[in-house]
Amino acid sequence: MKVIQSLIEAGAEGIILGCTEIGFLIKQEDSNVPLFDTTNIHALEAVNMSLKKV
Repeated sequence: MKVIQSLIEAGAEGIILGCTEIGFLIKQEDSNVPLFDTTNIHALEAVNMSLKKV
């Protein structure tokens, strides 16, 4: 959280959670800027792509 807070103080408007495990440790409620969990984003897109009819 110290790293995220320092990024926010430096002007970050959002945080990318780019490690597969970090989304288990840090939740949106822990931050006052948007968090983007890449594992969740990729999993949702994989499901969406697999359900598309060609």
